[in-house]
Amino acid sequence: MEKERIKSNIFHMLSLVSIPIINVFYALLNNANRGVYTIITEVDRNIPFVKEFIVPYIIWYPFIFLTLFYLCTKDLKIYYRTLISLNLGLIICYITYFLFQTTVPRPILYGDDLFTKLTRIIYYFDKPFNCFPSIHVLTCYLMIKGISFEENLFIKFSVYIVSTIIIISTLFVKQHVVLDLVSAILVGEFVFYLVGRLNFKRNFISDTQ
Repeated sequence: MEKERIKSNIFHMLSLVSIPIINVFYALLNNANRGVYTIITEVDRNIPFVKEFIVPYIIWYPFIFLTLFYLCTKDLKIYYRTLISLNLGLIICYITYFLFQTTVPRPILYGDDLFTKLTRIIYYFDKPFNCFPSIHVLTCYLMIKGISFEENLFIKFSVYIVSTIIIISTLFVKQHVVLDLVSAILVGEFVFYLVGRLNFKRNFISDTQ
């Protein structure tokens, strides 16, 4: 029985391949070829660059997949609602990048300490485009929505806290501006509600276990 459950979880986890497939468009759109806009505000100009926040910013990469893995093992209905919402949110982001590409001014980096080096790596591989809405914020917000059904308070609030810190980090490492965050949260709220309205039947989930 346990062996069958493990096989079932592996089958459902394979659906995560949809994320890197859709992410192919990120690299294709991460440029200023279609024109570029800036939506920086006075609030953003007053937010300091804090290099230490690059650590939670980078933690985002394993955090999203670990949270989805946990949801997969706990509640398949919530897992698929979160995953489909994520993919739909990414599609909305990429359409927006194509039609309305934005950029965020980056600070000049000085020093050779670990945090500065990590920031340089991120700046090198991730060009200053594809900002509005923020994918970092969108995915973290969806993790908050997905884990909100969790009964284990330690797990729930751990995801809340880590997600919030990652969201804030996008501002302090100058990868995003406030409007990027606001738009991402609105997109996340919309897609999670929309997918929830589809009302996936538990019969489908149980049939695939």
